[in-house]
Amino acid sequence: MAEKTLPACPVETTLMLIGDKWKVLILRDLMDGKKRFGELKKSIGTVSQKVLTAQLRAMEASGLVSRTVYAEVPPRVEYELTETGYSLNPVLEALRDWGTEYQQKQ
Repeated sequence: MAEKTLPACPVETTLMLIGDKWKVLILRDLMDGKKRFGELKKSIGTVSQKVLTAQLRAMEASGLVSRTVYAEVPPRVEYELTETGYSLNPVLEALRDWGTEYQQKQ
């Protein structure tokens, strides 16, 4: 991260990095591997192009996502989790397990 002071609380740091609904869904979808922008937009659903772009840029800036641009016409851009991004897999699994359990109780 670029010279930002992180919160003293580790939970707050984690929420700062992935606390947005769209960021968690981006992480979920990239756990399976590289995806193009259009694939992410389609799999996430109701997110606008502007918001998805902003979230991907923020995740790239924080070191969770890498962006590769291919010199083609039209340009092809792929997004992929970094090692740090992949390290969030246990967090996402815990969220999924908790959500599944909650849904079953309702």
